[in-house]
Amino acid sequence: MVSTKVSRPDRMQLHGMELFGRHGVFEEERKLGQRWIVDLDLQVDLREAGRSDQLEYSINYAEIYNTVKHIVEEESYQLVEAITERIAAVLLETYSLIREATVRVTKPHPPFDIHFRGVTIEMTRVRAEANPTGSEA
Repeated sequence: MVSTKVSRPDRMQLHGMELFGRHGVFEEERKLGQRWIVDLDLQVDLREAGRSDQLEYSINYAEIYNTVKHIVEEESYQLVEAITERIAAVLLETYSLIREATVRVTKPHPPFDIHFRGVTIEMTRVRAEANPTGSEA
């Protein structure tokens, strides 16, 4: 077998997850709910999964979808920023293989009398590694 080295981090991406959630600053938004679109770009070391063809060395993307679905459809936030932050935090806490999570949440139809396709918040969060002093870096 040819020896290889990683030239850039492996990524798992989930695109266009369409979910229905009850979020927004206005009470009517939280009452009626609306469609949300979530995209994920996850930095994950997938070498062993690729070599072994075994799911135990990867992350089940159906589980990731269900995690995101629960946050969007069962929890409620006023700000798109809060939903985005929550998704990133839960993914990093739940899945130890994820080193970095970029989360993009789009609200396609904001309740404003202006014309644009939506608003998107994107955040990238990196797993905090323990350092020898025990303090945060």
